[in-house]
Amino acid sequence: MQLPLDRNAADAFARDWLAAWNDRDVGRILSHYSEEIIFHSPRIAKVLGKDVLSVFGKKALRDYWTKALALAPQLFFEMDDILVGSDAMTILYTNHREEQVAETFVFGPSGLVVRSVAAYR
Repeated sequence: MQLPLDRNAADAFARDWLAAWNDRDVGRILSHYSEEIIFHSPRIAKVLGKDVLSVFGKKALRDYWTKALALAPQLFFEMDDILVGSDAMTILYTNHREEQVAETFVFGPSGLVVRSVAAYR
């Protein structure tokens, strides 16, 4: 991903990211993230069954998402909108539970996501 972001690059990222999730392809999902990714979500504690707010590193994120996908065989995301910043973007989508979700991605110099924050309505 080239910085600063433009709308075309953000649209392409969002389409591929959502398709990877809807295909349940953890490897393809993770291809968007740096090895040093920090991921924040209120779902982490529920899925892992312990009091944690964030996942640190690509291996830990793979483990978390593999478990989360196993717990949600009906998972599906439908894109609602995309907001574009200089080195960050937010995808607004509706999930399989009919929840509105905003996921913000901050990109590092390599063009991969270094920090991501999920927020739920």
